[in-house]
Amino acid sequence: QVQLQESGPGLVKPSQTLSLTCTVSGGSITTSYYDWSWIRQPPGKGLEWIGNIIYNGNAYYSPSLKSRTSISRDTSKNQFTLQLSSVTPEDTAVYYCASFSAGADDYWGQGTQVVVSS
Repeated sequence: QVQLQESGPGLVKPSQTLSLTCTVSGGSITTSYYDWSWIRQPPGKGLEWIGNIIYNGNAYYSPSLKSRTSISRDTSKNQFTLQLSSVTPEDTAVYYCASFSAGADDYWGQGTQVVVSS
């Protein structure tokens, strides 16, 4: 069974870059037709898709966040990473990594709280 675990700082100052890593076990991030996503949930709001990196290394981003977002991967460590630049308090949220594939189970990490505050 695929397991995902987010890691990174829980507190980021405004204007800095938020960086989170998702470590995957029980499956490879290069497995065909899987995509590896970052999703967040601000307090009191619904889930927001940030972007993903698919099995071949191509990355796709939410139009509203594209200018500030970068998703990359380290296949040797079976990890993928989110970088969100120029953060503001509105970027405070629980951040999740997840994997999706048509016809297969979805897998989610437990989520990590990130607070943007000086």
